Amino acid sequence: MPLNLGNDGDGSSRIILTEPRGSTAEVLLFGGQVISWKNERREELLYMSTKAQYKPPKAIRGGIPVCFPQFGNFGGLERHGFVRNKFWSYDEDPSPLPPANKQSSVDLILKSTEDDLKTWPHRCVLTYTLIYDMDVLSVLSTITSLSNFILPRCYWRSFELRIRISISPGKLTLIPRVRNIDSKAFSFMFALRNYLYVSDISEVRVEGLETLDYLDNLIGKERFTEQADAITFDGEVDRVYLNTPTKIAVIDHERKRTIELRKEGMPNAVVWNPWDKKAKTIADMGDEDYKTMLCVDSGVIEPPVLLKPREEWKGRQELSIVSSSYCSGQLDPRKVLYGDN
Repeated sequence: MPLNLGNDGDGSSRIILTEPRGSTAEVLLFGGQVISWKNERREELLYMSTKAQYKPPKAIRGGIPVCFPQFGNFGGLERHGFVRNKFWSYDEDPSPLPPANKQSSVDLILKSTEDDLKTWPHRCVLTYTLIYDMDVLSVLSTITSLSNFILPRCYWRSFELRIRISISPGKLTLIPRVRNIDSKAFSFMFALRNYLYVSDISEVRVEGLETLDYLDNLIGKERFTEQADAITFDGEVDRVYLNTPTKIAVIDHERKRTIELRKEGMPNAVVWNPWDKKAKTIADMGDEDYKTMLCVDSGVIEPPVLLKPREEWKGRQELSIVSSSYCSGQLDPRKVLYGDN
């Protein structure tokens, strides 16, 4: 069955995924980004900024942006990398993954181009000749980490970035893969930035990250250990949690709804809410939007992945709606890590 397609104002495709019980997801080719996920009651589960701009190449704030090859400001590239600003293509050969149901799944691919040389730090080899007193002196100089200009003998990192997006009753699954098609190894970061729609941020708690170490982006990435029984919100939070379990719960008390995040291959989890002052400084975010959004991200950030030539990295993320009978306290990370939960 063919994909269900729509068109945006800029003429790019919007893929609409459906499943028999009525839940839907919408995916843009721009950024390979999920911008909507609704349950069978047509309730939106992902936050989209009230000031979101659908004007490529500007990134779209909301949904699930793909961050690669950098997350946030953990490096010298533009914030969150460059793939969320590019148009992806349909992946006609997602092997070794099995063929997908085109009604409820889509496979997308982004291949590196020479333009990436301008944005991803690279190594260059420059050979030049100096003439002095009629003697020819050949000098070989190796220059690394150049990002502001291009030299003829520079090479860019060749990669293929794939993602499969699927929906099923009460569940949204993303399977990202990065393949090194270069002759040299390279390192990268990857994250799925999950903008979750919540009823009231002050009534939300995140469980599963207790007792874990994190890097606090508000204090120069200083390392701390989480002391609270659960993460609650009464101000700005921007943290990268290390060595996290495979399951994390976001409990929305007012809606009596829990979103459970399950992940593989992505040991980091990021928790972010800008709160009121920071929200007012973000051009594409409404002043009051912070009250109804929370980012809980899956990623491999610290340390980055080192990928050898012809190797492939694979991750998996599953967002699911858990019944209102879900009890807090079930995601003690010590139990999760050892498979007791």
